[in-house]
Parts: sequence; structure tokens; C-alpha cells
Amino acid sequence: MEADSRQSPAFHVGYVAIVGRPNVGKSTLMNSLLQQKLAIVSPKPQTTRHRILGILNGEDHQVVFLDTPGLIQPAYLLQEMMVKTARSTMKEADIILMMIEATGEKPEEEDIARTLSSFRVPRFLIINKVDLVDKEQVLPLIDDFQRLNIFREIVPISALKADGLDLLLSLIVQALPEGEPFYPPDIISDEPERFFVSEIIREQVFLHYGEEIPYATTVQVEAFTESPQRKDYIRARIIVEHDSQKGIIIGRGGQALKRVGMAARENIEQFIGRPVFLELHVSVRKKWSKDAASIKHLGYR
Repeated sequence: MEADSRQSPAFHVGYVAIVGRPNVGKSTLMNSLLQQKLAIVSPKPQTTRHRILGILNGEDHQVVFLDTPGLIQPAYLLQEMMVKTARSTMKEADIILMMIEATGEKPEEEDIARTLSSFRVPRFLIINKVDLVDKEQVLPLIDDFQRLNIFREIVPISALKADGLDLLLSLIVQALPEGEPFYPPDIISDEPERFFVSEIIREQVFLHYGEEIPYATTVQVEAFTESPQRKDYIRARIIVEHDSQKGIIIGRGGQALKRVGMAARENIEQFIGRPVFLELHVSVRKKWSKDAASIKHLGYR
């Protein structure tokens, strides 16, 4: 009897870091690739503060995406830690995706691109928001970055409209090393539900308030009790840096906080697939974003 010469297709697995300046669409890209909202998004820059891990499983691949905070020139300690998180994440990666916007080349982005040369892994340039410009605007941008001789692939996409993502995913899988899956197929992230609950609440703060309020705010989940026969109970605390900010968060007669709570509860229920009772409180922790002990205590690493 002849041996069966057919072989199973190679399985590709690895970590893919998504990096770039704030608000270029990194979180939207990961959510679109996963076809599930895992990372919070808002029109405001620097919404992402943590490394968010999202796992995409396919027949021949497991791609572990790592969404990162935006690369900026930090102005205070929390921002320094966010940039440190982004740079350390690149060291873990098997592929680095650098995202820029199609709306124009910026000198800072070329500087970021050049720093990627030290990472001996495949590097892709992802030009996002191509749906907002004419094709003629994208071609010179591609030429400029090709001349840097840094990127294996340059891929124009629209993360919001999911245009170009099939090609991008195919190129990523091809460039990943062969191996066994890192995670079970039913796992979508390495973070617990309470982490995503705190992020969903923080997202609503970004969406409901302007000026400095979102940047002075963080969220702690103090209690998360699952109740099979009733609603899950969640108690969370919104933390700000000044008394005046606490008043703005709460609003007249508590109406502003109530709106945030209602929107957050709906999104939490959609995410975890269960009804919840959400209780929100607001407190002041002076200059927490500039104090190393407070930042660590509040879950930033």
C-alpha cells in the first residue's frame, strides 16, 4: 500500500502589532479584522491606553493582533507609559503594521517608519482612510514610503468600510511563521470581562464629554457579580483629577452620569451577552495621571 503523500496545509501563527500615531484607525482596523468590537474607539485621539490583544482564528492560521496606544511625544507620566507600552509591544511582534492616514504624509510618520528598521521582522505600511481621498493622492504617498526601503508590503485600506482587509489578512498569514496555535480556538482575548467593562465605560466618557475631561478620567470596576437567575451586578468608579471635573461628569441632577451609565450598560450587555445592573460612582484622585503609584494602582502597566 502506498503511503498517502498528501499533507495538511501549513498552519501559520504569530503576534501582529498595530502601531502608529493617535487616531489613524488602529483600533478600528483590529475590530474590523476580528469582525467584533474588542477595542474601544472614539473620534478623540489617544483613546487607547492599553495594549489590547485580539485573536483571529482560521483554518490555517491564528493571528494574535496587538492594538497599541498612539506614538506621540509624551507630555506627562501616563503618556510616557502609553508610549512605552507601544514600543515594548513591537518587541513581541512577528509582524509590525504601521498605520498612517491617506490624507497626507507627515514628517513624524517618516520618523516613526525609520525607527522600525531596527526590528528584524516583516514590516507592513497600512495606508488607512483611502475612501476619503482620490487615488491620485495615495500613489505619491506609496512612492515616498517605498523609497525608504523599510516595508515589505504597502497596503491601502479603509478599516471602517473593511475595504482591502482580505488582501491584508492574506499577506499577514503568508508572512507569519509556521507553528501550533498559542490559544484555544474559543478565546478572543487574554483580558477578563471586567477589563472590557471598564474600557466600555471609559469609551462613553470619551463620547459624552469634551475638552480635558476624557484625558483626566479612568475607570475602575470594583464589583462584578454574575447572577444566573438575575442581572449581573457591576459597580464601577469613574476617577477624575479635580473636583470641578467630578461636577461635570455628574452633571445637573446627575443627568450626565445617567446618560453615560445607560449607554455603557447597553454596550456592556451587547459585549457579554447578558443583562446587567450597572452602578456608577465618581471620585477625585488628585493628579493621578502624573503619579507613578496611582497609575500602577489604577491598572496601567
